[in-house]
Amino acid sequence: MLKHFQIDESLLTQRLMTHRREFHRYPEAAWQEFFTTSRIASHLEVMGYTLHFSRDIIDRNAIMGREEERVAKAQERAMSWGASTHYLAQMEGVTGIGATLHTGKPGPVVALRFDIDAVEVMESQNDMHRPRFLGFASLSPGVAHACGHDAHAAMGLGIAEVLAENRELLTGTIKLLFQPAEEGCRAGKAIAQSGWLDDVDYFFAAHIGMNVPSGTLVCDPQHFLCSSKFDIHFTGKPAHAGIEPNAGQNALAAACTAVNQMLAIPRHRDGMTRINVGQMHAGDGRNVIPANAVLMGETRGENRELNSYMYQQVEMIAQAAAMMHGVQVDISPQGEAIGLVNDAELVNLLAQLGPDSGFTEVLTEKDFGASEDAGYLVDRVQAKGGKAIYCLIGSDLTAGHHNGDFDIDESRMLPAVKLMLNAIQAVQSRIL
Repeated sequence: MLKHFQIDESLLTQRLMTHRREFHRYPEAAWQEFFTTSRIASHLEVMGYTLHFSRDIIDRNAIMGREEERVAKAQERAMSWGASTHYLAQMEGVTGIGATLHTGKPGPVVALRFDIDAVEVMESQNDMHRPRFLGFASLSPGVAHACGHDAHAAMGLGIAEVLAENRELLTGTIKLLFQPAEEGCRAGKAIAQSGWLDDVDYFFAAHIGMNVPSGTLVCDPQHFLCSSKFDIHFTGKPAHAGIEPNAGQNALAAACTAVNQMLAIPRHRDGMTRINVGQMHAGDGRNVIPANAVLMGETRGENRELNSYMYQQVEMIAQAAAMMHGVQVDISPQGEAIGLVNDAELVNLLAQLGPDSGFTEVLTEKDFGASEDAGYLVDRVQAKGGKAIYCLIGSDLTAGHHNGDFDIDESRMLPAVKLMLNAIQAVQSRIL
């Protein structure tokens, strides 16, 4: 398709690579994407989009997993990298941006979502790692675009550019959401609850890679896992470990008891359940009864009921461990994901559009096997009467997601852009 849009594919490919490599070089973790948001805003405003920040697109009361001290440092770092103070002021301390293109003609409201945050992992220092030898490796130690969200942001800007240049051929309204804090499933719920997507007729989201090879499009990935992310803080009482250990209340002991019991939670007969405790921090010294301990973990389940079962077990175990060791406990939710079911009409549409968009193989289904907070966005759109879809864009990878050696096949960004542009044309023409 794309029979109406004017596109210089060679120039667009170069711009996609340029955008992707800039975002890759300046990675920012969840809720810290100030430089990234600023750069996206500067491009979108020049294109003629109306920009939406902060409270326009995010219910601040529903934000999860945000640490104010790290956010403050991230703003300082973004300014040192050259972020616009004009846009930083409009963010009001909360990252992410929405953009609206009004055509002035009757038609559907079409929304596309692109996540923009990086992963807290050290990028490979191997000289053969392509971002390193081509000079666009991460400038932020311990943070890297090791999941592909740099490509997502670049594709969003590529789509925005083509749409703006062909505005006279469009109808209705286009909404572009550059979402913060997807990692850890921390922002989807807050964005959904803001209501910014409530008027959307068609919603599209995608992820690059995900163990799908280059040239392949997966229209209807299956088995998105519900998940709850949590921090558990145990607070006891310090004491000299030699002189009077009986005077202390051992938070570390409570945390260890909790971890052992959480990993032993019976798996549910009705379906897949998971739990992981990924971090534990405790204590101040070898000879001091630990007064503080923190666990960071997550539960997963193939539906909301199964995930709820696991999370309720976690809460019960944490309370019991605290009681056993005479300490206080606080359980703090850090992120949530729900399931995701695509609309059949849009699945069929993408399957039809795939070959003309540059995909050599189109699959209907493949197991996703992970969690995605786009589920909240899809659910909100569908609850308000719209249709929504989340698909997978194949890309050969140098290593798995969230691995420091991760890198994508950059040539696969152009077919993804063409797919979404074709989809926009189709829904605006009511070709379903």
